[in-house]
Amino acid sequence: MKVIVAGCGKIGQAIIDSMVNDNHDVTAIDVDAGVIASVSDSFDVMAVCGSATSREMLLKADANKTDLFIAATESDEVNMLACFLARKLGVMHTVARIRSADYNEDGLDFLVKQLDLSMALNPESLTADALFDMLKLPSAVKVDNFAGKKLQMLELIIRENSSLCNVALMDLRRKCPVQFVACVVQRGENVYIPNGTFVLREGDKVAIMAKREDTHKFLRSIGAVQKQGRNAIIMGGSTIAYYLAKLLSAGNYYVKVIERDQRRCEELAEILPSDAALIHGDGMNRDLLWEEGIKGADAFVALTGEDEENILISFYAQNQQVPKIITKVNHAELADLAEKLGLNSIISPRKIVADILTRYARALSNSAESKVETMYSLMDDRAEALEFAVLSDCSLNGIALKNLKLKPNLIIAGIIRGKETIIPSGDDCIKEGDSVIVVAADAHLYDLSDMLR
Repeated sequence: MKVIVAGCGKIGQAIIDSMVNDNHDVTAIDVDAGVIASVSDSFDVMAVCGSATSREMLLKADANKTDLFIAATESDEVNMLACFLARKLGVMHTVARIRSADYNEDGLDFLVKQLDLSMALNPESLTADALFDMLKLPSAVKVDNFAGKKLQMLELIIRENSSLCNVALMDLRRKCPVQFVACVVQRGENVYIPNGTFVLREGDKVAIMAKREDTHKFLRSIGAVQKQGRNAIIMGGSTIAYYLAKLLSAGNYYVKVIERDQRRCEELAEILPSDAALIHGDGMNRDLLWEEGIKGADAFVALTGEDEENILISFYAQNQQVPKIITKVNHAELADLAEKLGLNSIISPRKIVADILTRYARALSNSAESKVETMYSLMDDRAEALEFAVLSDCSLNGIALKNLKLKPNLIIAGIIRGKETIIPSGDDCIKEGDSVIVVAADAHLYDLSDMLR
């Protein structure tokens, strides 16, 4: 598929990386010659320096021969105009990054319709939603939702004193009061799709799939329930912080937002919920954090624009025994380092957006068997969890799962059939209209038939 990405900042480069890894033919556009030079050096793409709102530039980038156009510049208005022009030039599918709260809260649907956009993406709002899910289930380091949140995948770290330590999965299933699937395990540099004899060890990261209504019961059964706190501190008054504060306030949390920039504080004072406290000060100042009650906080979320600051202050919060700490880190190398040093809940807005657009690009493939509905990267991008909608011509219809000749390092983790949510066994089968969740390690799936040998 031919893809154009306009705007090569942090989000744009994450999208380019994801599209290249998925074997798409990518053209990058940016107004900054230095950025274009860097993109050319880093990725196997055609890179063009110029404005995405120029008809001549879009034609130079072959927009009239493009399947998917993604506008991810820092300007909402540029993104919308670029997508509008791309559609006029014949691009079938256009996606615009639209961040402003004014657009998102007052008429986004109208804009999407009038501009004939395929999708409008707000990385900050999407990140806030993911953060909110992690705060609602603090025992998990990551939470992914499938089929309208009917199924949830929880990533857990096996601690030294965990009841899961040195336990075979078949024994855990016998003892557990709810059905679940252990989908994938990361142990050091290795990633496994485990079978029943697999024994969990201290330090493993395991992804568990269960029905949403069973997740708390599962966590209680393994002694991993962590009380959902109601007192949260957010460091950094970013747009993500604004969206998260709104969600937390609506969820009856007491929220404090710490921001060092006076002008940004004045802007936030106008838009934050009235019950959210806004503190003007440097969140890297320990005395300030003590004054604002970090010792009694249930959750601490580091959302400044600097990865290094977020990591350092998260370590400080960890030393103050804050029960739940979430750290925004965009650079993969720093995220890996932070995890190895003990910060487990890491979130990356660019990765969230890249996953969504990778899923969308795969869904555009003309398969008569299935369509990708949801996709998440797992275990440092070594595994994927995908939700497929089963179409009428699917060759797997009606065949018991135990009779399917599946490729190695792959598992069918869940089936949603109407109002029924199924944690599958070998006797279950896939039917037309189902949603099927598949987890695969070291493989890219574009269709359900890709599971077969």
